[in-house]
Amino acid sequence: MAKVYVFLADGFEDVEALIPIDVLRRGGVEVVTISTTLFTLVESAHGVSIEADLQFDDSDYADADLLMLPGGMPGASNLFAHEGVRKAVLAQAEKGKKIAAICAAPAVVLAPLGILRGKKATCYPGFEKALAESGATYTAELVTVDGNITTAEGPAAAFPYAYELLTQLVDKQTSDQIAEGMRFKHLME
Repeated sequence: MAKVYVFLADGFEDVEALIPIDVLRRGGVEVVTISTTLFTLVESAHGVSIEADLQFDDSDYADADLLMLPGGMPGASNLFAHEGVRKAVLAQAEKGKKIAAICAAPAVVLAPLGILRGKKATCYPGFEKALAESGATYTAELVTVDGNITTAEGPAAAFPYAYELLTQLVDKQTSDQIAEGMRFKHLME
C-alpha cells in the first residue's frame, strides 16, 4: 500500500488538503496528516480546525511514497518557514521520490528550494513569477506532472489533482472508479 504524508500548517487551504486526503483514502492509500505546529490541531485558512494524525517530529518520512503540500496563504509560507519540512522535501527530491504541491505551495515552497528547476509546473495565478525565477516552465494547466513532481493550480484543481495522484499511486482503473463513485465525471460533462 502506498504511503502519503500531508504536511499541514496553519493557514492551509481547506479543499486543497481535504479533497486529496479523502480521494486517496477512498482509493486505499495510507494517508498520514502531519501538523507542523506545536500541536496536532491545525487551523485552515478558513477557520476549520483539523486534528492531524501526527506532529512533525513523530516521523522521519523515509517510508513516504509521496509528500504532499497543500497551498493557501499563509499556509504555504508557514510550510516553507518550517526547517523540517524543507529538509524532508529536499530529501524526497534527492531520492527522486514523488512530491505534490498545489496552489501557492509550488511557488512558495518548491521553487525556492530549487526542486522545480528545469521542470514544467503550475501554481495559483499571480505566483508564476516565482516559478520562472526558479528555472521552471509555467504551464497554466490545472494539473501538471513532470517526472516525480505533480503541481496543481488551486482549489478548483483539487479533484483532478487528487485523481491524478491516485492514478500514480494505485492505478487509473481505481482512480476512475473513485471518480465515478464520487460523481466527479458529471462536473466534466
